Amino acid sequence: MAERKHARTIGRRTFLAGAAAATTFTVMKPSLVRGSAANSTLELGLIGCGGRGNWIAKLFAKQGKYRFVACSDYFQDRVDAFGKAFQIGDDRRYATLSGHTRLLESKLDAVVIESPPGFHPEQAAAAVDAGKHVYLAKPIAVDVPGCLSIAESGKKATARKLVFLVDFQTRANDFYREAARRVHAGDIGKIVCAEAHYPWAGSGSGTGSDNPEDRLRNWYCTLAHSGDCIVEQDIHALDVATWFLNADPLRAFGGGGKTLRKFGNIWDHFSVIYWFPGDVILTFSSVKMIPGAKDEIRCRVFGSQGMAVTDYYTGAWIAGNKPYEGGKVDNLYNSGAATNIEDFYRLVTEGNCANPTVAPSVRSNLTSVLGRTAAYAGKVVTWDELIRANEKIEPDLRGLKA
Repeated sequence: MAERKHARTIGRRTFLAGAAAATTFTVMKPSLVRGSAANSTLELGLIGCGGRGNWIAKLFAKQGKYRFVACSDYFQDRVDAFGKAFQIGDDRRYATLSGHTRLLESKLDAVVIESPPGFHPEQAAAAVDAGKHVYLAKPIAVDVPGCLSIAESGKKATARKLVFLVDFQTRANDFYREAARRVHAGDIGKIVCAEAHYPWAGSGSGTGSDNPEDRLRNWYCTLAHSGDCIVEQDIHALDVATWFLNADPLRAFGGGGKTLRKFGNIWDHFSVIYWFPGDVILTFSSVKMIPGAKDEIRCRVFGSQGMAVTDYYTGAWIAGNKPYEGGKVDNLYNSGAATNIEDFYRLVTEGNCANPTVAPSVRSNLTSVLGRTAAYAGKVVTWDELIRANEKIEPDLRGLKA
């Protein structure tokens, strides 16, 4: 399908189900907010004060419904910079590897976890055990045990009446949601095959230093911290693919390598073929660090009656016998996160702890891990083999301050 311009846009809340989409302060139940019934403001702790943590904290603050009262990060300079920016006292700025445990012992309603993904399962589990609502960045984990841990934490959160939300921006977008609904309703007919890809000119940051603190500061280039680019970044494309296909892959085969990347122990390109039920094949490709490469996070699903197209920077639509015009996406990186942040507040104050974002996030994360595992091994790996192996990637934390 040729690239096309979209003729219209709709409000990002239009597709949200029921009256919840129109919830306002007048109908919310502040008494459900743990520890902040007096003023309906959620008190937050941030775990991970790096670039993304600072970015998303500004989106939380912008909504006027949240207040950061504590922060933690391994690095003292990051904790102090964040604490100063958000007027957090010295006594609630927690550094070193155990900083998050001290943060969770303090009085707050919820935590926003923006640390390196390798730490997400442990920190999320600790947060639920501490009785805190959880707002978790993607990816949720770097390996199978981590994904299964997040699945368990999500179930435990529901049982304990806690909200656990995973922040995928595409799943918060109305055009993506409607296109997925129509695909699941059969509007493109029997699905034949699909493709997803993620080229990017960036992703080359890193240094030649290999001491533990530098590996942590440049965590993206460290496998145990990021899960490699197919997990840390490419999950955006694979999440949409598994969402639209609505199934776990049966097996995968792939390859790739580290051709351009100078530092770290992750690859810079992947090519993977996934087999899904019904003889549906998904072809996936990823390449980073290519000068001039146009940023695309693209997924196309082909059916007997049409095709669904999504792109992170363009929009989502359907062409064929039952077309859907869709619409243009406007800065999805910000708008998707802003919608999730708004939803998080609504879910907490309404006491809605069904936590539907957890299971699909586990699925897409395991799909990314399956692709990485098959590519590293250079052979076919089945979903069942991946789960049975339950391989854990242990980070080397020797020399770091506990």
